[in-house]
Amino acid sequence: MAVRDKILRPCRNAVLKGGLLAGRVDVVREKMLPYQWKALNDLLPQVEPSHAMENFRIAAGEKAGEFRGMVFQDSDVAKWLEAVAYSLAAHPDPELEAQADEAIDLVARAQQPDGYLNTYYTIVDPDHRWTNLADNHELYCAGHFIEAAVAYYEATGKDKLLQVVCRLVDHIDSMFGPEEGKKRGYPGHEEIELALIRLYRVTRDERHLRLAQFFVEERGKEPHYFQEEARARGLENFHHWGRLGCAYSQAHVPVREQKTAEGHAVRAMYLFSAVADLVQETGDEELFRVCETLWDSTVNRRMYITGGLGSQAHGEGFTIDYDLPSSRAYAETCAAIGLFFWGQRMLQLDSHGKYADVMERALYNGILSGMSLEGDRFFYVNPLEVSPKVAGIRQDHQHVMPTRQGWFACACCPPNLARLLTSLHRYIYSRSSQGLHVHFFADSEVQFVVDQAPVTLRQRTEYPWSGQVRLELALEQEAEFSLYVRLPGWCRKAQVKVNGEPLEDLARHLDKGYLVLARTWRSGDGVELDLAMPVEKVYAHPKVRDAAGRIALQRGPVVYCLEEADNGPDLHALVLAADPDFVVEVDPELQVPAITARGFRLEAVDPGLYAACEPKRVPVTIKAVPYFIWDNRSPGEMSVWIRSAWEA
Repeated sequence: MAVRDKILRPCRNAVLKGGLLAGRVDVVREKMLPYQWKALNDLLPQVEPSHAMENFRIAAGEKAGEFRGMVFQDSDVAKWLEAVAYSLAAHPDPELEAQADEAIDLVARAQQPDGYLNTYYTIVDPDHRWTNLADNHELYCAGHFIEAAVAYYEATGKDKLLQVVCRLVDHIDSMFGPEEGKKRGYPGHEEIELALIRLYRVTRDERHLRLAQFFVEERGKEPHYFQEEARARGLENFHHWGRLGCAYSQAHVPVREQKTAEGHAVRAMYLFSAVADLVQETGDEELFRVCETLWDSTVNRRMYITGGLGSQAHGEGFTIDYDLPSSRAYAETCAAIGLFFWGQRMLQLDSHGKYADVMERALYNGILSGMSLEGDRFFYVNPLEVSPKVAGIRQDHQHVMPTRQGWFACACCPPNLARLLTSLHRYIYSRSSQGLHVHFFADSEVQFVVDQAPVTLRQRTEYPWSGQVRLELALEQEAEFSLYVRLPGWCRKAQVKVNGEPLEDLARHLDKGYLVLARTWRSGDGVELDLAMPVEKVYAHPKVRDAAGRIALQRGPVVYCLEEADNGPDLHALVLAADPDFVVEVDPELQVPAITARGFRLEAVDPGLYAACEPKRVPVTIKAVPYFIWDNRSPGEMSVWIRSAWEA
């Protein structure tokens, strides 16, 4: 079957009803979006000023002053607007909508007569627009405004920002392309590629799709564009990111020839997401195989157990296979979000549980870890081991923050978190010609149509803390269709009942990790899942040096870690017993399931730095909490990987 014949369509009308994810979304809506609006307007004391909105006022000629912030500061505003759009779609809020309309009006006033939109170049260097695509993010910022415009139009029906970005894209299309007299360039930081495809799906303007294809296909061709434009600026010895070279921007070879995930992790995820989008629009089988190859490289050899990506601070990206250091990890929050975006696109192309498994791993670990429980402090970097003393003194740990920050000079992660979390309801279900696909478990409801008759599915669960899931159907008339329900890759034992009757021989009903239930459904029918959720010891591939001989604890999709708040200092001296006797109980302070286990603490027998005798083992109780929730109490050490008794 051709790839275009099996494409799924996301159900955007799902509603989260309760549970962990709904709670996180509520925090974003009630606290994080107002907090970020204040940050964008420099209204937060003792927090690094953003100046983002002020830049637009200056660019619009309404204020005097200098541009401040990163060259891509505009993108923070765009991502906030996109998050607001998703929030309004699920929870109408006239005050928030008026705030967004005010911001959109300002953006429109800052747009130049020829359609150009970028406050850095408008204020600082208007004569050199489009002369440094490698570093200065004009196309990246444009991409985020395109995404915001599409989301806001779909949520509110208002097209003012959509008109702004269409004029901007008209200008970009006049500047770039294979035609004579146009620049054959592409962005140093990918984003506009996938944004243009989102715009095309609304406008159906073929120019938007062609421009996206051009940016994807032109990347990596010789002569190398970044070197050509640098020479045009008078830099004869330009070297794109030194040792990383053109691979830093995934421009080392054309996309169709790429075999491994290279360079800046966020850029790679956005590029690969755009490639998957192109496959969906064009049916290009070769590009789909490229996506599969790159997916295998990324998740099977270059991904942390938390779903984090990027193993070094230099270049914020990938190194080599199995090089996944714990304490020096970069694992930018945005990279895990990008992996989630890419996984969703792969899932729509090929409804295979392996994509949803990775999305779930990233979501419940490397993504949710990026924000505090209160939604007002954030991690940019998400290592798997932290010692505040080490991070405070070692040069190779200077990127590691031992506690979440209120804001960042480069504040890409907080608004990226907001736009993902407010749109989570769009990722739970998909439709195909055969029926409904249930990708993720969350207390929620969705409506769809079969034979022109409405069907409602209500999902009731306390997932990820419980493996009990119930799917309830309400139909106006009986209908024949299939329910495709994912059995997570972490689950080793499951029981399924349909209308109270056990479903025997589950393997016979499985297809690519999905339980296929094809039947004539009636109102009141239900499916019950009991996914066994014991504490699991997880082992890394022996080639992962920092994790070799150690174990991580995982329960369901949630990876756990040790914190100094529970276990005292020197977490590296703790050893999990061979028979740990795991106990799962709700932590009264954090209000999430915590794990306790038998273990030992290694203590020196000889006071010397080195000795010929083994340390003694003092019995202790080890406590682990979900990784995403660490650093919500007192600051201290943290570690995911634990020594095991057989190693010691």
